[in-house]
Amino acid sequence: MEERHPLPALHRPDGSPPRVLVVDDEPDVTDVLSGALTDEGWQVRTAADGTSALATARDFRPDAVVLDWMLPDADGLHVLRELRREARRVCVLFLTARDTVEDRIAGITAGGDDYVTKPYSLEEVLARLRGLLRRAGMTAETDANLLVVGGLTMDEEAREVRRSGTVIELSPTEFELLRFLMRNPRRVLSKTRILDRVWAYDFGGRAHIVELYISYLRKKIDAGRPPMIHTVRGVGYVLKPEAP
Repeated sequence: MEERHPLPALHRPDGSPPRVLVVDDEPDVTDVLSGALTDEGWQVRTAADGTSALATARDFRPDAVVLDWMLPDADGLHVLRELRREARRVCVLFLTARDTVEDRIAGITAGGDDYVTKPYSLEEVLARLRGLLRRAGMTAETDANLLVVGGLTMDEEAREVRRSGTVIELSPTEFELLRFLMRNPRRVLSKTRILDRVWAYDFGGRAHIVELYISYLRKKIDAGRPPMIHTVRGVGYVLKPEAP
């Protein structure tokens, strides 16, 4: 099979890229998220509180809002209600450390479309946003959920991974790590970049966690087969199709 990279682009009905507003009072969070979303080719604006978020939304007219639950001047539910009052079709993805069933129900009842708990994986946030935007009418290829590198396939929506047709069971973190590798086939990725994208700010600079999870993946992806995950000494890791 041929690998696919990059993922099919999403477009608004007029052909322009999606617009995403990131609302969080932690600058490190908005910087990391806005950088990742910009890499997707999307237009991005940020806001640090509810008041500026609503003002920016009126001017920017986003297609999606990544919204922190706790803001300095208001909670996310209040901001969400105001957003819905002015733009009913905007997609809203909550980011929060609150993960009780009651909190989830409150967020969805108030009009939130999806929910990601901190600490989160950037790859998960991007995948959730792509799904929300596609369902909202943004265009993409019909097989946009499928990543393919050589004999390795990943259905992002079904969260199913196969190599040469055999299903491979992965933990949530292993899945996110493999997703990032598969979105960047033949590209050498540093440990720092992998930490930023897969673990965000949760593990700081602990590069050994990357080495550990790479070893887990190798045991499941490469065991008894031609290797696909390769180490580039002093640089990082690269995923490549099997040698013929």
